[in-house]
Amino acid sequence: MTARVGLIGAGGVGARHARVLASFDDVELVGIADPAPDAATALAGDLGVAVRSIDELLSAGLDGVWLCVPPFAHGELERRVVAAGLPFFVEKPIAADLAVAESVAALVAEAGLPTATGYHWRHMDTVTAAREALAGTTPRLVHARWWGTTPPPAWWSDSSRSGGQLVEQATHVLDLVRLVAGEVTEVVGGSAASTRDGRDVPDATAAVLRMESGAVGSVSTSCVLPVLTAAGLDVVADDLVVSLTETTLSVRGRTVDERTEPTVDARDAVDRAFVDVLAGKPAAPGLVDVAEALRTHRLAWALAESTRTGAVVRVAP
Repeated sequence: MTARVGLIGAGGVGARHARVLASFDDVELVGIADPAPDAATALAGDLGVAVRSIDELLSAGLDGVWLCVPPFAHGELERRVVAAGLPFFVEKPIAADLAVAESVAALVAEAGLPTATGYHWRHMDTVTAAREALAGTTPRLVHARWWGTTPPPAWWSDSSRSGGQLVEQATHVLDLVRLVAGEVTEVVGGSAASTRDGRDVPDATAAVLRMESGAVGSVSTSCVLPVLTAAGLDVVADDLVVSLTETTLSVRGRTVDERTEPTVDARDAVDRAFVDVLAGKPAAPGLVDVAEALRTHRLAWALAESTRTGAVVRVAP
């Protein structure tokens, strides 16, 4: 089977997905749509595919569609895709706010469509190894961090359009907190106000987590550095500490001291996994559908609210 797919959103992330999809022998990239015609034309020209309007793309006999748009652009787009009856892959975060994310997830659940999201870290073999190392232990302490820079797109600096750093960037490590250490039930935090003109996203945030297991944790973010400096998490269990980033896994304890690197290209793997779903194969263990992504989004949103207000916020289950 050759999967006929379309892509909406020709920015940096969309271009990466388009090139991966075009590299698969069993995929036909039918067309690219983007409200910015120059971006769509440039990417389509590089890949030798057509530029189409969204309506043209959704009516082109697709097997699935990739939605690679900024956080503020979600909602109506997914409604159109669901109305067309198309399975879809959507980049994270699934919205800039909670209400849109909840409404999209409800639409998908009602339609029963296969979906996938851009939580590619879950496809790394080091994530599987981290979970195996922690199996049979009880996490006591978790710390997640995302210390980086302010991305160049203007929408990122507007928290109403991006959701802020916790929702737009740190969501990757928050997803892993849930996966390897368990669910978070309550958060409380604070923020350091932005010192950059034109950016209302805080310079930094920090929050404390209470977890379903009884463990405690913390999350910290900053966007004032020149480059991404730290993105990952540490989990402390009895006699064991597991440290995980996108490039390394460290497992240290009484009888172990190991450091490994992922052998899987997770950015390729996440697209491959959804193409396989479109071909009728079982979903890969790392594939995160919209319902599961919503749980991570609820955690990110609770943290964003708590660090903005200083109030204790319960995380919706």
